[in-house]
Order: sequence, then structure tokens, then C-alpha cells
Amino acid sequence: MFERFTTSAREVVRGAVRHAEDTGADTVGEAELLLALLDRTDGDRKGGSATGGNRTEDPGGRKGRSRTRGDRKGSPAAEVLTALGAHGRRASIERALAEVRRRGGITGADAEALAGFGIDVDEIVARVEEAHGVGALAAAGSTPGATPGPTAGSASARAPRRGRRPLRRPFSREAKSVLERSLRIALARGDKYIGDEHLLLALTARPGVAAHVLADHDVTYIQVERVLTARATKG
Repeated sequence: MFERFTTSAREVVRGAVRHAEDTGADTVGEAELLLALLDRTDGDRKGGSATGGNRTEDPGGRKGRSRTRGDRKGSPAAEVLTALGAHGRRASIERALAEVRRRGGITGADAEALAGFGIDVDEIVARVEEAHGVGALAAAGSTPGATPGPTAGSASARAPRRGRRPLRRPFSREAKSVLERSLRIALARGDKYIGDEHLLLALTARPGVAAHVLADHDVTYIQVERVLTARATKG
């Protein structure tokens, strides 16, 4: 599957891993994929390029001077997110993702639904943090069923112990599902490659942390598809 990934899509995957490492998350999840997609709108802020650069790899992994079909016009996902205003609201999106992580994976929509049953999620989070420290649910909720890892910002999260190789972050079940979905979406659209636009479509195609946060910021699957269609028509 990964041989189909364009340079931009591969940069998103690498960027998601970096975000997981930066926060000390046990796994690479939907939130990290979304943040890596937003990085594409920042050009080379994270060391990459929104345009994909001059040298790139085609879907078969061969290096060359020409861009792959998916990278011919830069990063489609970056253009879509910028067109829909997500780039300008990045700080708000990051705060929303951080709040979901603090709640142990419960989105704002989930919290509202639970409130209808008389359950105050924020009150529960506050009580847990009062007893176990700030970010207790974030650590416990990073990998369902796993032993809580180091909290973001701790010495153990920032660097591995001397003499030990850093552990490679695995992708969560939800993140793997997004990657698999991106392939199905690409095939359904008749594309022979998987670009970062397919990853964005996959994130917004099903309910999940990224889809809920993006929807709260007026970015939905239908809107993404509409912008991509308009982009293709111009092109």
C-alpha cells in the first residue's frame, strides 16, 4: 500500500510520528495525522515543503526530478485546508485536540451527548486530575488497554534513557483504519496513487476525533470533496 503514497502523503505519515514523539503519546493516532496535515499548510515549518520540492518519489518509490501525479501541483490537502480556513484556525484546532486528549479521547460532541444524561465530563476530569494529577486521563487514554506512558513534557517523554534506543510509536487502530480508508477512497476516485488529499478525505469520512474537531471548525468531508473537485476543474 505504501508504495502508492505520494511524497506529500509520506510526509504526513512521518510528521504524525514526529507529533507523537513530541507529545510523548504511546501511539500515532488520528490527532497526529491531522496535525501533520496542518503542517503542510505551513510550508517548511516542520522541515518539509508544501510543494513537495523538486526531487521526489513516484508511487513505486523511485527517485527522480519530476513530481508524481499527486504532487504535481503541490500539496492538495494543504490547499483544501487553507481554502476552508483551517490554517488560520490552527491554534483553535490544536486546543480542541488537546482537550480531547485531556478527556481521555472524549470529544466535545461526546461530552454534550453525555451531558444530556446528566454526566458532566469536565467535572469528572477535574476530579480525576485532582486525585491523580493533571493529564491523568490523557496518559491513560493514549492507548486503550495499555499501561499509561510518560506525560508530555516529562524527562522520560522528551528523551530515551541513555543506552536505550527510542521505542518506535505504533499506529493506533483508528489511524490504521484511516490509512486503509485512504486507499479505498483513492481507488473509488479512480486515482492510482494515495495523496495527502486522500488522507484528509479518510479522516473526515467517518466519525472520529479528527472528524469531530474538523467539523467544529467547518471542515467536513463534503466540503473537502467540493474544494478538490473545484481544484481539479481548474487544473
